[in-house]
This record gives sequence, C-alpha cells and structure tokens, in this order.
Amino acid sequence: MRNRIALKIRTSLFFLTAMLLTGCSTKVIHEPEKIKEESAKQELNVIDYFLPLQNSEIRTETPTHVVLHFISNVGNNAQDPYNLQDVYSIFLEYGVSSHYVIGRSGEIYQLVPEERVAYHAGLGVLPYFTKYRNNMNQYSIGIEMLAIGTKEEMASMMKEDLYDSINPSLIGYTDAQYKSLNSLLDDITDRNPSIQRNRKYIVGHDEYAPGRKTDPGSLFDWSKIGF
Repeated sequence: MRNRIALKIRTSLFFLTAMLLTGCSTKVIHEPEKIKEESAKQELNVIDYFLPLQNSEIRTETPTHVVLHFISNVGNNAQDPYNLQDVYSIFLEYGVSSHYVIGRSGEIYQLVPEERVAYHAGLGVLPYFTKYRNNMNQYSIGIEMLAIGTKEEMASMMKEDLYDSINPSLIGYTDAQYKSLNSLLDDITDRNPSIQRNRKYIVGHDEYAPGRKTDPGSLFDWSKIGF
C-alpha cells in the first residue's frame, strides 16, 4: 500500500516538474524574441515646442491623412532661412500651425498635440475624399519640413533675385529629414490605424490645394519614404 502511495506521489511530482519546465522553457524561447523586436524599433526623439492653444482647436473627427509641407523664413532672411524661432514666429504672426516640424538635421519638433486640430491645410479638396472639402485640418496630421522649393514654386513668396542669392545647399531636402520623416510616419500610422501608409492617405499640400499651394513640391522625393 505504501509503495503504491509513494509511486503515485513520485508520478505526480514528475508530471508537475515537467509542466513547470515546459512553462519555463516557453518563456525562455519567446522572451529574447520579444526583446529583439522591441530593440529593433527606432526610438523616436520628439522635442516639445508647443504653440499657444489659440493656434489650434479640439479635434472632433478621426484623422485619416497626413499632409506634408515645406516652410522657411527665406523671405525675411535668405542667408539663415531655417532659424526655428523665426519659423515659430511665422506661425504666431499668421495664426497657423502644424503638428510637427522636421529640421534640416532631422530633429523633430511637436508644435500641436495630435488630439488637437492644427491650422495647416486651409481650403482645398482631395478627389477621393470630397466630404473633406475645405475641412482637411479636422481629418489630418500636418508635418512641415524646413525646406525651400524651386524658383517657380517659391515665386509667389519671393522675388527672383532673392531666390538666386540663396545658397544652393539650402534648397530642397536633406537625407536626415527623409530618415526622420520615415520614422515619424511609421510612428503616426502605428498609433493611428485610420491612417494608412500609402499615397492615398499620405499627401502633399499641393495635392490638396493645387494651384494655391506648391509644397512639398517637385524637389521632394516620394521614393525616399517608400512611395
């Protein structure tokens, strides 16, 4: 009788030990994979540089788009067009805004929280989203890049001789900007499933408001963000 009891106890202990080892081995197998996956994600360094609340409003619609722009202070200072404080002053002066600004070295500044509407798109319409007519701000996240377009694209903002005085290295976009834009778009689309990462939902200001706006313009290379 005692031998049977002892046998049952040893058998139970065997199965209990096997179950515990199986559970531990599963954790050991999967934990490194999880750590590897998390470490593979590029950390996004966003610098808070918020505008006053009057430069935005409460969002009442779910964002479905990202609108890309360029901005600079070249009209006032052609030799130093990307001074961030000067660009910030433009937003304040004109009562406009954007959720993000990407600097020439790839630094990312956030000016408006995504849960608020930034004033970046204005009047316009997208062919497949006519219900958004003149109301793209409510349905989008705006990203400004510190950049200058072609002479033709900048014609409404500055005279030809002023454009000709600009250092050519200041015209167009930098590799660092494309890299940061890619990371930012990945982050935005990961957090906002309603925004698909394709050319139907990631658009230029010049596509929403053709004839009125020219940014991000012909110097922007869409292939560098996967399109």
